[in-house]
Amino acid sequence: MKNISFSLIALFLVSAIHAQFRADGRTDALPDGSITLIGAASSVSYTTPDATIRFVLKSGDEHHAYASIEIDGVYSGRIRVEKNQKEYSLKAPNDARAHLVKIFKATEATNGPLYFISSPNTLLDEPKPLGKKKIEFIGNSITSGMGNDAAEIPCGTGEWFDQHNAYWAYGPILSRKLNAQFLLSSVSGIGMYRNWNDEHIDEAIMPDVYDKLYLTKESTKAFPDTFQPDLVSICLGTNDFSDGDGTKPRLPFNRQKYIANYIGFVRNIYRKYPKTRIILLNSPMVSGAKNEVFVSCLKEVIAAFASDKNHKPISLFEYGPMVPKGCGSHPDIEDHKKMAAQLEATFKKLLDE
Repeated sequence: MKNISFSLIALFLVSAIHAQFRADGRTDALPDGSITLIGAASSVSYTTPDATIRFVLKSGDEHHAYASIEIDGVYSGRIRVEKNQKEYSLKAPNDARAHLVKIFKATEATNGPLYFISSPNTLLDEPKPLGKKKIEFIGNSITSGMGNDAAEIPCGTGEWFDQHNAYWAYGPILSRKLNAQFLLSSVSGIGMYRNWNDEHIDEAIMPDVYDKLYLTKESTKAFPDTFQPDLVSICLGTNDFSDGDGTKPRLPFNRQKYIANYIGFVRNIYRKYPKTRIILLNSPMVSGAKNEVFVSCLKEVIAAFASDKNHKPISLFEYGPMVPKGCGSHPDIEDHKKMAAQLEATFKKLLDE
């Protein structure tokens, strides 16, 4: 990697530009010049004059990972990234003199880091962000794009993350429509006071890991507050309302714990981002009586901030009925597109106010 210098601050910047490379999302710049893609849909972008796009990646865990590639605004597919360092190549979709390449982490923080090592013959032109507006999407497996892409590996086969494609999750889809920068803080199976199959005994919940860059309880690096989103979207509750695997003992849903943790979490968001505004989402995977309780809890959280004069009012969005068609009853790519379409008018209004 040529002519790249990283400042100490850049090691923690969420959206940092290091010479010809731009990193977005939960990322970490390493002393050797490589960039760690941590969170779902975190990315590296750069420009190159080459008709054959080449870059070096490697999975930071003992298993493979996935990256989704966009060239000149065109989705160019998802590639499997092995644990051994390897150069990957794709043909540019046109004969332009320069090509804008974006490499997104298709998997999530739980799957371990994805390392962007280098790319030959990059231009010094600094890639520009999508737009000035910024959105952070906080959530679980839905927000991460789990189970949404079974085009190559059918549901129920391979590893549990083989159908992940965060590029096609509702947050990135919506952000591209709104020409907004985005950041995903999401972990599959996680909840606000308990997780999919854990009563906050063995596993960390979102309030435990949100302020950690790597979204794990073992990590020590802090998640910086440099991104400063205009809007924070929170979609957490699917796993709190879940019945688990049906085998492990599961307590009844605790409304008080859920609401108390949610209120504390919102306060933490305001501490981190004093000028942001917040929208709470229910879940396309929760329906019927559970959804009624879910929505009533979100309304109670919002009511707790009714007298807050320092921030804009918290909004609530309720998804229309959906029968998710992805793996494990998760939304597939078409479902995510529909979710983004449902959100578009509301998010645009909030960003414009």
